[in-house]
Amino acid sequence: MPKLKTKKAVLKRIQMTKRGKFRRFQVGRRHLLGHKSSKRTRRLRRSVLISKVEKRLIKKLLPYGRK
Repeated sequence: MPKLKTKKAVLKRIQMTKRGKFRRFQVGRRHLLGHKSSKRTRRLRRSVLISKVEKRLIKKLLPYGRK
C-alpha cells in the first residue's frame, strides 16, 4: 500500500500538542481590526483546541501527525 499524502494547507494551520490534541489560531485577526474592540482582538490572539469531531477529520488529513 502506498504512503498517504499529507494535506499541506492543514499542516501549515494546525499544530499538534505533545498529548495528541490539535491546536489552531482564531480567525478574524488579519485585517479590518479598526472596528473590533480591544477586548475582542486580545481574545483572538489566543489559540483554541479543536473539537473531537474535527479531530477525526484532521487525522485523515494529517495521517502521520505533525512533526
